[in-house]
Amino acid sequence: MSPSLSNLRPLGLGEIIDRSATFWRRHLKQLFVLSFGFNLLTYILTKTLQIAMRSTLAMLQGATQGDGDLEAAMTGYGQFLLMTAATLVATFWLYWLSTLVVSRYVVPAQLGEPVPPAEGLRRGLKRLGAFTGAYALSLPWAVGATLLMSLPGGLLIGAGVALLGLGGTGGRVAGGILLVIGTLLVMLGMLGGLLWYLLRFSLLGPVLAMEELSAMRAFRRSGELLSGRVEPGFFGRVRVRAIVLVTVVSAILVAVSLISGLPALIVQFAYSNPFDPVAMASNPVPQAILVPAELLQVVGQAVFNPLGLVFYALFYLDIRVRREGLDLESRLEARSTPTVAAG
Repeated sequence: MSPSLSNLRPLGLGEIIDRSATFWRRHLKQLFVLSFGFNLLTYILTKTLQIAMRSTLAMLQGATQGDGDLEAAMTGYGQFLLMTAATLVATFWLYWLSTLVVSRYVVPAQLGEPVPPAEGLRRGLKRLGAFTGAYALSLPWAVGATLLMSLPGGLLIGAGVALLGLGGTGGRVAGGILLVIGTLLVMLGMLGGLLWYLLRFSLLGPVLAMEELSAMRAFRRSGELLSGRVEPGFFGRVRVRAIVLVTVVSAILVAVSLISGLPALIVQFAYSNPFDPVAMASNPVPQAILVPAELLQVVGQAVFNPLGLVFYALFYLDIRVRREGLDLESRLEARSTPTVAAG
C-alpha cells in the first residue's frame, strides 16, 4: 500500500489546510506549469478590457464636454458593458477549468495513483463539453444570488434618486446619504454573491475531474456533496466547513494578489491615480513599462493560486472519504489487486 493511500482518512479543517500547503510546496513546479497558461489567458482578457475602458471613458468625457457625439459615446458604453460581462464569464470559465485540471493531478496522487501533469490537461480537454455545460448551468445561480443580495442596496439607491428629484435641502441631503449607503450595500451584495458562487460550485471542478458524469449530473453532484453534515456539531455541517476553507483560500489569494500586484501599482502611481479612471485615461501609463510589471503579477499568481485549487481538491476527497468510505474502498482495491494478478 502506497504512503499516500495509507494516510487517506477523514481530516479536520486544520489538517486539510496543512496537507494542502504541504502538497503545494512539494509540487510547486508542476502546479505552476498547470496554472500559468490559465493565468496568462485571464491577464490577456482583463488587459483587453482595461484598454477598452480607457477608450470608452475618453469618448464619454469628450461627449459630456461637447467635443464628441453623445449617441456614439453611449453606444460605445453599451458595448463596453457587454464586453465586461463577456470577460467575467470567460474569466470564471478559465478559473473553474483550471480547478478541474489541477484536481486531476492532485486527487490521484492522494489515492496513491500519481499521474503526470499532462494528464490534467488531457482530462480538461476530454471533459470540455460537459464542463462547459455544467458551467453554463451555474451562471443563472450566480446572477440570481448577486441580484438578490444587492436588492436592499438597489432599493436604497432608488429611494435616494427619488429624494434628489424632489429637490429641497433636506431632500438632497437625505438622498445623498441613501445613495452612499445603497452603493455600499450593493458592493457588499456583489461580494456576497461572488463568495456564495465560489462556495456553491467549489467542487464542480473536482467532480468533473474524477467522475464520468454528464453536465447536469455533475452540476447536481457538486451540490449534493456540499449538503448535509458529516459529523456532529456546528463544524460538522459541510457548508460550514466549506465556508471556512473558502474564506481561508480567499484571504490567502487576495493577500498574494495585492503583494504580486505592487510593481504594477507603483508604476501606475508614478503617472496618475490608478483609482481614478478619468485621470488614468488622461495620463495613461506607457504599455511598454506597465505590461512587464503586470506580467510579474501573472507569474506570482501562477505560483500561489494553485494553493487554493489544491484546497478544493482535498476538500472534495475528504467529503467522499467521510460520506462514501472512499478510503476503505481504495484500500480494499489495493489489497485485492495482487491476488487477482496472481490468479
